[in-house]
Amino acid sequence: MTKIRNFLRNNKGATAIEYGLIAALIAVAAIAAMQGLGNQLNKTFGNVTSNMKAS
Repeated sequence: MTKIRNFLRNNKGATAIEYGLIAALIAVAAIAAMQGLGNQLNKTFGNVTSNMKAS
């Protein structure tokens, strides 16, 4: 009976899941930021290329 009580009180797994969710949210935010930066860089290099061709 005490083993069952200890198992139910153990919340190490819940903490690990919470940290995993936080890491996943950070990863999603980083991917979104990098996509925005990548699109801006692509636009900038496209402008540079077109201006060099026009010269």
